[in-house]
Amino acid sequence: MARSLNEWLWQHEFWLPPGITWEDMQESEDIQYPQPRDLLLSIPFALTLVVIRCAFERAIALPLSSRLGVRDKQRPKAQPNPMLETFYNTRCKNPGKGELISLAKQCDLPVRKVEGWFRRRRNADRPSLSKKFCEACWRFTFYIISFFTGLAVLYDKPWLWDHRECWTGYPQQPLQPSVFWYYLLELSFYWSLVFTLPFDVKRKDFKEQIVHHAATIFLISFSYCANYIRIGTLVMVIHDASDCFLEPTKIFNYMKWKKTCDSLFMIFSAVFLISRLVIYPYTVLYNTYYYSMEIFQPFFGYYFVNALLITLQLLHIFWSCLIIHMVYKFILQGTMEKDMRSDTEESDKDEEREKIREKEKNGITYFSNVTSNNYIQRNGSEPLNNRPHLTNGHVKER
Repeated sequence: MARSLNEWLWQHEFWLPPGITWEDMQESEDIQYPQPRDLLLSIPFALTLVVIRCAFERAIALPLSSRLGVRDKQRPKAQPNPMLETFYNTRCKNPGKGELISLAKQCDLPVRKVEGWFRRRRNADRPSLSKKFCEACWRFTFYIISFFTGLAVLYDKPWLWDHRECWTGYPQQPLQPSVFWYYLLELSFYWSLVFTLPFDVKRKDFKEQIVHHAATIFLISFSYCANYIRIGTLVMVIHDASDCFLEPTKIFNYMKWKKTCDSLFMIFSAVFLISRLVIYPYTVLYNTYYYSMEIFQPFFGYYFVNALLITLQLLHIFWSCLIIHMVYKFILQGTMEKDMRSDTEESDKDEEREKIREKEKNGITYFSNVTSNNYIQRNGSEPLNNRPHLTNGHVKER
């Protein structure tokens, strides 16, 4: 059955245009074509990148965060409570009002205490600032390397300057070693992101990130097998261009260098919107949809690769809306809003209000108001500090 499935999956009608078979894609001593088995190398390479990342974050990024003044916020710890801990790990991390009341009765605690326990427990699970800094440093390092690697590989390639060249001689386009290693680098990196997904900082667009990683891996893999190498290299270099500005924006935000962060954010926004909403649709989508039709008739691979490219474009539009909203807030307020994709830490304002109420009951707030310089007595007299003093320090009565 596995053999039948394998034969069905690799039918040339799925991967190659009409009139071309796998026999036409056989390698020779002088000509090398992409082979699907080459993609298996991306798995050990991805695991290697994970190891390199761990070493980089511990040996370079973490010490760098301390030197640059990145400090983790001291969070109050939740008091040990086995019953609440069990509920938190097995049932729900943010219980509703009815569940809070039930838990409060079982633990013999006030509802506010139970609510505060869950708030502090959730905050304890949120990633620290140094973890975010290390993650941003790693991605920034990779995107810089990847982007300039892509430019070095493509600067002398004709399809970078004339997009019709993407289809000249397709699909019998020889695979150059530099393009192969560039492809392997990108595919291995996105596999590594999938492997570390459970441990990375989770943001509000976590589901969109999963879709993005899956679509990217499918796109890179399918474009390699179907020899859409030239269009694939354009997609990768376009994406890396804006990512090179996103990660340093996060880094300076964690360092609290507001002006530098705001400037980089505006540069990133411009590069992202231009590259993803202008260059990408024309260079990639229009190219694959229209120019390719001059060379071959539509087939399964044509529809599949266009579907993946359109999925990426929908994600571009989603993130562009978030960015435009942040730019709008920046123009109105004069400073960059916190990343809308990040979860904000819950404060203990309810507990602070409760403490204030207790102080008011004990008369502490009233006493502090009475002794304040701004307090005006009901009989209309001035505060003691505003009365004229004699040289011996006694207050002169009027």
